[in-house]
Amino acid sequence: MVSAALEILGLSLCVIGSLLVMVACGLPMWKVTAFIEANIVVAQTIWDGLWMSCVVQSTGQMQCKVHDSVLALSHDLQAARALTIISSVMGVLGLMVVIAGAQCTNCIRAETIKARVVNAGGVIYIISGLFVLVPLCWMANNIISDFYNPQVPASKKREIGAALYIGWAATALLLIGGAVLCCSCPSGGNSGYSVKYAQTKRATQNGEYDKRNYV
Repeated sequence: MVSAALEILGLSLCVIGSLLVMVACGLPMWKVTAFIEANIVVAQTIWDGLWMSCVVQSTGQMQCKVHDSVLALSHDLQAARALTIISSVMGVLGLMVVIAGAQCTNCIRAETIKARVVNAGGVIYIISGLFVLVPLCWMANNIISDFYNPQVPASKKREIGAALYIGWAATALLLIGGAVLCCSCPSGGNSGYSVKYAQTKRATQNGEYDKRNYV
């Protein structure tokens, strides 16, 4: 029962983390305009994402443009595209593996093999979390470095967007959920008590049972 509860808890955390990874991958708010110095009052806000760049006017209107060329993107954006997609695919793969080995399913009969399959699914989710953590930290480092670089114009400086925070939350859920799944162990089908059988009582020649059987 405890093992099944751990599997449900770990799988729930991992599924939520995978969904947040997909949300962060699609959001254009990886880099946002930094409001510093004379840019406190501006007429527009710029969002830079993995797939498009958006300009939000002060009136509420928003215009987005999809990135035309992948090679024209910076190295951190190219790596973030690839790794977030791989992380999302691994999240779906991990879901299928965990469901196949879960105790509530009958895809696999042997309890020991089911536990190993669930553990393998937990490892997949942990790797998925690490894959999405790399581009998040890489891009955050570049944003902070450019922000404090005096050679970068104030209009080109960016701040960390909401997508990065969502990605970090997704990473935490994937790592915690994967660790919980790795702690899953097979349920004990055999009890720890050994069964002892009494010796069969045999009758003597005169038809009576031996009195030693009753001592």
